[in-house]
Amino acid sequence: MVLYRRNYIAGGTFFFTVALRDRRSDLLLRQADLLKQAIAEIKAKRPFSIEAMVVMPEHLHAIWTLPEGDADYSGRWRAIKSGFVRALTKHGVEVARNARGEAEVWQRRFWEHTLRDENDFNRHVDYIHYNPVKHGYVTSPASWPHSSIHRFIERGVITADWGANMDFAADDFGEAL
Repeated sequence: MVLYRRNYIAGGTFFFTVALRDRRSDLLLRQADLLKQAIAEIKAKRPFSIEAMVVMPEHLHAIWTLPEGDADYSGRWRAIKSGFVRALTKHGVEVARNARGEAEVWQRRFWEHTLRDENDFNRHVDYIHYNPVKHGYVTSPASWPHSSIHRFIERGVITADWGANMDFAADDFGEAL
C-alpha cells in the first residue's frame, strides 16, 4: 500500500483533484445542485475559502484557503463526500455499495498540492478554468457553466474571451504542474 504524505499547513492554500470512482460517470454534473449543497453545508460548519473551482462530469478541481490555525482539509473533503452521498440517497439516486455497505461513489483518496507562491496559484487557477476545454467539452472556458471563471470575469480579473482560441501546451500549466 502506498503511504500518502499530506502537507498540512494551517491557513494554507491548496489545489485539489477529487474524482468519482467511476471515471466514465457524469454524476457530478447531473447532481451538481446536491454537490453544491454538500459543499455549502460543510463550508458553513467548518469555514474555508474557495478561491477557484471547476466541476467536471466525473471529477472536480478546487483551490481552497483554510482559516488561520486550521489545516484539516481532509476532514472537510471527507464530510463533503459523505454529505453528497447522503443527499443522493435522500433524493432517490441509486448508490452502489460494497460488501461492507460503504458507498462506492468517490475514489477513496484525493490529490492535493500546496500552493507555494502567487505564480503557482495563478497557474493552478488557469488549469482549473481551462480544464473543460482540455477535456473537449467546450472551446471557450467561459462556456462551461460549472466553473469559478464566471466570478473571475465578473470581478474583471480576466476577460470573457480568456482561453478561447488559445493553444496551451502541457508545460504552460496542467499536467506539468
